[in-house]
Amino acid sequence: MNSNKQDEKIAKMTFASVYPHYINKVERKGRTKAELLAVIQWLCAFDEQKLEELIESKVNFEAFFAEANLNPNARLITGKICGISVESIENPLTQKVRYLDKIVDELAKGRKMEKILRNDL
Repeated sequence: MNSNKQDEKIAKMTFASVYPHYINKVERKGRTKAELLAVIQWLCAFDEQKLEELIESKVNFEAFFAEANLNPNARLITGKICGISVESIENPLTQKVRYLDKIVDELAKGRKMEKILRNDL
């Protein structure tokens, strides 16, 4: 699939359709929903109530990130997701979605919260 088609597909995907997979992924690895909420809050500046509203509204990722106040340290998120370095993704929306995927992966893999949140880097 070419990157434009992939970018369009990601933009139209609803956060509500992906969120349960994030919860399952982290809980299977011994992490908690509260920790997942903490990393989403760090990245997007959503509190739990706002996140629930976005889930209930079934917003797509484009609308989800349009409402987000992306953490300035998000640019420090590096590494590969689906074989692609997140720092080299050119489409801004796709990059934000992959930032989220990457920190969820880090949480599931047992990385310490202070490392995931990149506050001290």
